[in-house]
Formats: sequence, structure tokens, C-alpha cells
Amino acid sequence: MLKKYQHTLALAFAVNEINGNSMILPNRTVGFHIYDSHFDAQITYQNTLNLLFNQKPTLLNYNCSKKIPAAVIGGTDSETSLHIATILGIYKIPQDPRSLTDHFIRVFWEQAFKCSFPASATDKGSCTGNERLESLPRPFFEMSMTSQSYSVYNAVYAVTHALHAFYSSRRKYGAVLMKNYPRTSKSQYFQLYHFLSRISFNNSAGDKVSFDKKHELLAGFDIINWVTFPNKSFMKVKVGQMDPEAPSGRRFTINERKITWQAHFKQTIPLALCNDHCPPGSRKKRKEGKPFCCYDCNTCPSRKFSNERDMDDCLDCPEEQYPNKEKNLCIPKDLNFLSYNETLGITLAALALSFSVTTVVVLGIFIKHRNTPIVKANNRNLTYLLLVSLFLCFLCSLLFIGQPQLLTCLLRQIAFGIIFSVAVSSVLAKTITVVLAFMATKPGSKLRKWVGKRFSYSLILYCSCIQASICILWLCTGPPFPNLDMHSLPEEIVVECNEGSGNMFYYILGYMGFLALISYIVAFFARKLPDSFNEAKFIAFSMLVFCSVWMTFVPTYLSTKGKYMVAVEIFSILASSIGILGSIFFPKCYIIVVRPELNTKDHLKTKN
Repeated sequence: MLKKYQHTLALAFAVNEINGNSMILPNRTVGFHIYDSHFDAQITYQNTLNLLFNQKPTLLNYNCSKKIPAAVIGGTDSETSLHIATILGIYKIPQDPRSLTDHFIRVFWEQAFKCSFPASATDKGSCTGNERLESLPRPFFEMSMTSQSYSVYNAVYAVTHALHAFYSSRRKYGAVLMKNYPRTSKSQYFQLYHFLSRISFNNSAGDKVSFDKKHELLAGFDIINWVTFPNKSFMKVKVGQMDPEAPSGRRFTINERKITWQAHFKQTIPLALCNDHCPPGSRKKRKEGKPFCCYDCNTCPSRKFSNERDMDDCLDCPEEQYPNKEKNLCIPKDLNFLSYNETLGITLAALALSFSVTTVVVLGIFIKHRNTPIVKANNRNLTYLLLVSLFLCFLCSLLFIGQPQLLTCLLRQIAFGIIFSVAVSSVLAKTITVVLAFMATKPGSKLRKWVGKRFSYSLILYCSCIQASICILWLCTGPPFPNLDMHSLPEEIVVECNEGSGNMFYYILGYMGFLALISYIVAFFARKLPDSFNEAKFIAFSMLVFCSVWMTFVPTYLSTKGKYMVAVEIFSILASSIGILGSIFFPKCYIIVVRPELNTKDHLKTKN
């Protein structure tokens, strides 16, 4: 009885506070009836029916009456509330799951203060009425508001706010309902369900009261430590809370320092755990068939971390960061691109520059000995053009080293495609020119008009223009651009040139492969020409090297990421260029520099 009296006071206080507030249900007064469950949940059925029918044989909530209740605040225990809800659900009466129990102040006062009130006005008793509740030990009477009384207070306000919204809605749409649906315009309190589930307000304590989609109260729980004293009094201390609206991993908090254990308790602090806490960098995984407090500690997967212990789930690192080895924090990713500050970049740049210088030296040798038979026999102008294009091929590989920028992304593949096409076209023109020259020497041949510089230059220009057209189409449809790839490598940001329309890059490679294949076929048919003028076997070998390099390049390029993808392309450019330079020009340089006695007309005539 003593415990329930505060709930009654909380109910009365809330009703009086609402009736004194002109902002809630203006021109209306809220009342209440209290029925006793007699500490027996079964009797709840009878009292609930008495509450609803009000001693009249009417069908509740189907006939309008001034004495029909708007809502019911249920019991303080689940069993009582369940019995009440069974009856209320039949008649569609809203119920807030809070209830009160009727107690008698007279009996309480006499028992608490061990005094008696006079039975009549003439009797004199020992109870003066000046006794103070604060003087009672807390087990007898709780002076501070309990959680249940606070719930009763909030329940009264929730029903009142729902009624306020209900009547406001009727005033707004009542005229329309009365005109169009006169039989349904009267108050039907089962409609209060709709408004009760949607109310949201802040009570006088500043706490927000609202319901979720399941019509359950959005509220957490305080963890209370009951500190008892020798005089049987106690003090409640909040040591933590459970907040379902908090972020994952912070829904349950407890301050162990605020907990006061009983004096006789000398063991270690009890833990509702089958195992120790999961450290940062791991997450809990419940053990199947075990209590909820039993779990395994699994290390966070890649790209995830946890910075608190006992986290249910690991968190994702931002795109520009990755977890450290302990998986307990995120650290910035490094930029990944082929630079001049690392061994691989320096090595490739040194190779490109050294072979560029070698190409210039070869070109100088050929220019210096331009009037010798071996140089004149293989079309000097095409030889010079081929050497210049190879020189530019070596240099264009430098565009792939360094942090990608918009200009370098646009230039490097385009320059590589066009320059290499000029080089392979020059090889093709040299081979076709030699073949046509010998075929034109036959009596009655009509191929003499095709022999000459004009045909060779026209062939090179035509083949190069096709490649240039593909490059221009690439720039117009989907040009390359610098891009940051956050996901290919777990610990690095790949700074790359996105190829835009990726198919165009393979069209360029395919076209160069086509030119190399034609050059190889022509060189194969020219293998029986006189040795002095015949470089077909060297051209055929160089084209085999070219095709082998680029056929190997495609699968290797697709299987690598980051700077190694760029390194693969640079290596392919250098290898194919070195193959052409070494196969075609090194044998001639050997004769010109080391064996000059072989570079004479007499020697050529002797061999012929």
C-alpha cells in the first residue's frame, strides 16, 4: 500500500497540472477514476468491466455517453495490464500500460507513525497531522519520485496530448464530416489510437516522450545502484544507462567507479560474461547455443576498425584511410603512383634516356656514313624517319612517370599510339619499297611507277592518319583523365589516369599489331632477295619481338594495379622499341664501325 500511494499522487498532480494549463484541452476538464485490483490480477476483469460499463447494460463504445472513458492507464505489473488489455481490446478503448492502486491515507498514517486518529470529532487521538513524511525510513515511504510514478505522470500527459490532437482534428474537419457523413461525425474514442501513437512532446522535466513504429515508448533505462544503510534506509545512485537510440557500441554505458558494493562483498566485481571483454580492434560474435553473455572476439575484417571494447560491429574507415595493424584506429592512406623518387621509376627513366641517347648515336652514325653502300641500299630517308620515331618512342615513356595530371593523361597514350604507328609504318614502307624495287626490275613490270619516295611517304602518312583518327575519336568520346582509385589497394590511394573509353586504348594496340603483322608477312616474302640489300630477316625478327611483347602486355596489364600497371606499359614500350632498334640497326652499325671493309661496292658486287 505504501509503495502505490505515490503513484496516486503522481496521477492527481498530472491531472491538476493539465487542467491548469490553457494550452492543452482549452475549455475542457480532465478527470479520472481509480479502481483497485486488490493485488489479484483475476479481479482485474471485474473492475475493468465496472469501469467500462459504469453499471449500465449498454454496449460500450457503440453508444455515445458522457461517462464513457477516453482512455485507461493500466497496471504497474505486466499480469494486471494484460488482463485489462484483454477487455479493453474488445471495445477499442486506448490503454497506456501504467496503472495505479487505491490506498487509504488514514491506514497508512496510523501504521507509519504508530498513532491513531480519533473515531469521532469528540475523541482525542495521538495523531496530530503534523507528522513529517521525511522522517520515515525510505523503506516505509519514498519521498523522491520513483520511476513508476514518473511513468504514470508521462502516461497521463500522453493521453491528454492525444485527446488534444483528436479534438483539434475534429474542429478542423468536423464541418465536412457533419455535412457528408452525419452518422460518423460523433466522437469514437477508438480513433484515439491513431493520435496516441503519433504524439511527441517534452514533459516538464525536459524529457522527450514519443512512440516508435511498433507503438512502443521510445525510452531507455537507467541503471540504479541501491546503497543500503544500517538504519534500513537506502539511497539510489544512477551508475549507467541503456539508450536504444544511441550509436552502436554506446547503447549500454556503466560507470564502475560509482558502484558501491555491500561491505561483506569481498570478491572481485562480478561479470555476466563467459569470457573477458573484447579489446579494441575486435567485435563480439555470439556463441551458438550459449547464453547471450557468451561470445567470441573476432578480429575486425579488412578496411574496418573498432576503437572501443565489446563492440557488436566494426566500423568502416573513411575512403581515404585504412585501419592500422591493431584495427583500433584509422590512418591516412599513402598516394600510389610511379615517381622519380623510387628505384623502379629511376630505373625505367634511366633506361628510356640511355636508349634515347643510343638512338641519337645510331642516327649520327648513319648520317655520317650516309654515302656508304649499306646506308644507301636501305632507303636513307626512311631510315632517318624510323630512327627519329624510335627516339620519340623512348622519350614518350617518360610521360608515364610522375603524378598523373590532366595534360599528361591526355598526351601519353595519344603520343605513344601515333609515334609507334609512324615507326611501324616506316618499317612496313622500307620492306614494301625493297620488294617493289626488285619486282619492278622484271621485264614489262608495271610496278615501276610505284617505286619512289612518294609512295613510301604516302604509305607512312596514310597509316599514321588512321591511328591519329582513332586517337581523335578517343579524345572526343571519352578522353583520359586523372583519377583517385580508393578501393583497388587497401592501404594506398592509386593516383592513375583513367582511360575514359577503355576500348579505344585496345583499338590503338590492335591497329599497331595489324601493321606489325603486315610488315612481318611482307618481310617473309622478301627473304629470298639478295643479301646485300635484304634486311627482311631483321625486320621479321623485330616484328616478332614487337608482337610477343604486346601480346604478353595485355594480360599482365590487366592483372596489376597501381604503379606496377604503369611500369608494365613503360617496359612494353621500351622492349618493343629496343627490339626494332637492335634487330634492324645494330647489325648495320657493326659493319659500319667495326667491319668497314664490308661496307664497299666491291664487296656488295662480290656477294651479288
